[in-house]
Amino acid sequence: MTLSSPWRDVSGLRDYAFDWALVDVETSGVIARRDRVLSVAVVTIGPDGEQTGEFSTLLNPGCDPGPVHVHGLTAERLLGAPTFEQVAGRIGALLQDRVLVAHNAQFDYDFLAHEFARARLYLPVSQRLCTLALNRQVDPPAADMKLGTLAAHYGVPQTRAHDALDDTRVLAGILRATLREAARLDLPLPLVACPPRQDVQFAPQPPKTPCAYRNPGRAEAGGPLVQGMKIAITGETATSRAELVARSVAAGLNVMSSVSRHTSALVTNEAGSGSAKARRAAAEGVPVIDEHTFLRLLSDVRAGTPHRGAAEGAGASGGVASVSGGAALVSGGAAAVPGNAVAAPASTAAPAPAAATSTPETAVPSAQVAAVPAPRRPAPAATTGRPLAGRRVLILGGTHPAAAAARTRVVELGGSAAINLSRTVTDAVLLPGGEADRRLRRMPELGLPVHDEHWLNAPGAAAPGAGPGDAPGAAPGTASPATDPSSPEREADRPPSPLVLPRGGVVDLPAPQQDAASLWHITAAWEPQEAAEIDVVAFVLDEDEQVTFDEDFVFYGAPENPAGTVRLLTDGPAEQTIAVDLAALPPGSRKVAVAAAIDGEATFGDVGAVQVTAVPGTGAAPLARATLDAATTERTLLLAEFYRRGPVWRFRAVGQGYDDGLANLARGYGVDIAD
Repeated sequence: MTLSSPWRDVSGLRDYAFDWALVDVETSGVIARRDRVLSVAVVTIGPDGEQTGEFSTLLNPGCDPGPVHVHGLTAERLLGAPTFEQVAGRIGALLQDRVLVAHNAQFDYDFLAHEFARARLYLPVSQRLCTLALNRQVDPPAADMKLGTLAAHYGVPQTRAHDALDDTRVLAGILRATLREAARLDLPLPLVACPPRQDVQFAPQPPKTPCAYRNPGRAEAGGPLVQGMKIAITGETATSRAELVARSVAAGLNVMSSVSRHTSALVTNEAGSGSAKARRAAAEGVPVIDEHTFLRLLSDVRAGTPHRGAAEGAGASGGVASVSGGAALVSGGAAAVPGNAVAAPASTAAPAPAAATSTPETAVPSAQVAAVPAPRRPAPAATTGRPLAGRRVLILGGTHPAAAAARTRVVELGGSAAINLSRTVTDAVLLPGGEADRRLRRMPELGLPVHDEHWLNAPGAAAPGAGPGDAPGAAPGTASPATDPSSPEREADRPPSPLVLPRGGVVDLPAPQQDAASLWHITAAWEPQEAAEIDVVAFVLDEDEQVTFDEDFVFYGAPENPAGTVRLLTDGPAEQTIAVDLAALPPGSRKVAVAAAIDGEATFGDVGAVQVTAVPGTGAAPLARATLDAATTERTLLLAEFYRRGPVWRFRAVGQGYDDGLANLARGYGVDIAD
């Protein structure tokens, strides 16, 4: 198919010239290890943007087709279709030596990987590109980043939504248009290297039933077992291991696969066996119980303390959640605080490892943190008294402390601090050393005003788009309609702006509408790095700030917890996302903490700021955004968290840095990390 639109020709974009394989799948569910592909379409495009091939087919999954109301594919319609194994060879030939492209690419890639594995074939994909992630970088003035919305924004015709072939043709148009925008902004493509996946061994293990009780701590010598105690077993036992585990779980104990300082007792008949668990128990002072004694104690396990339910806890009645400092948040939009009082978050930071850098609690103005149904466009600066309201400012150059101070000042003035050049950037501030920044040369072409470092002292002194430090080639005191926040054309096209949270800021998540999904994303992004590799991780925590079991630590080596409620999504070299199904978390899960860690000797002082965004669903408009700067020496940065406050889930931008590596942070949360 050929699309006759002015953006179709991409032949001049040499840095973006690849052989592409655009893919869309319709599936019976959302979990790749369990659900199946019902239809698949592949459209191939050459480096010049011209289509070179196309293939689509329905598939017989041999199972229930799932949400027919979404994809319209009934079991009767799929009955005569081929199986995936029968068409895998043809699909593989189209994917071979091409970059796989999809909207929310990890979803399509994971489903294809599992289908190829079931067919005992190799998925021939070494790189993928997510058009959702690419458009997040470009940040076009669209209401959200969903496929249909972007199609309308870029003028791409869409005939049948959720039809794999039509969605792939639409994706082709969106890719071409987005590549042109990326070229204008000189953005690197967020290409993701794909590991070879030839079998299903990368899938998580079946879910473990969460323990319903809080960990009461160590077992006392001669004392009883208490529900919620963390028990590990090692060595040969007369009773089968499966029976020991089953009886322990039935009694309300939490059976762990490893030993840590949070283990209540180790069950073994060979305390001096030298096994890894026995050595760790000895090092941590964990009590040791032999099998005979353990079986006797199992017959009389004392009642434990249940995890608090979602509707319990402070603030559950009346919809008011108390917070430290005497302030309060009220669902519905108003905060019960006088004047300009501020509300500090009720949730404390993670257990602090050694050499942690202190982080002062930065409160959010009450009007910002009160629960809101949706992001709203900021009021004009004249009515709020905040001169940078509605503006997005990019800081160029400067030492890390100076750049961090400038970004903090932008937020204080009501603006949003950008970390990369995008369509929503309205201003740039040039600090010493910023002249070498490659993005500076794009400013005149884009019509973006560049101000000197003194502009942030009194930004209202210059008209929007003006500044004493305007970039060479830009007309002083002028700005194009595309960049002038006061321009009617700009206002008409501008999407709703997310709430801008400072470090420590909190916002209530709106209650999902009936039948709406409860999936939320925390996306972390940073300026592309050459000398540092950054990993985003998540911890699912109980009310004691501890993981229930090690598998509730989600990281690159285990990108999904056993229940599939928390997942790590790799969107590009400079962007990663933690997806959380809040409604599916067990009542004992009170918080999901998200952190970033640097592998190697670099620090976050070298990396610079990290932007954190809270987004409902996939491709929706963000609810809130924060730009977080560590100091200079941190190698681990606690970014953000979702946490329960009574019946309400909240999002908090944290920004707590630690000099120690990820292992110490994980141990603080109760994860067993081998030395």
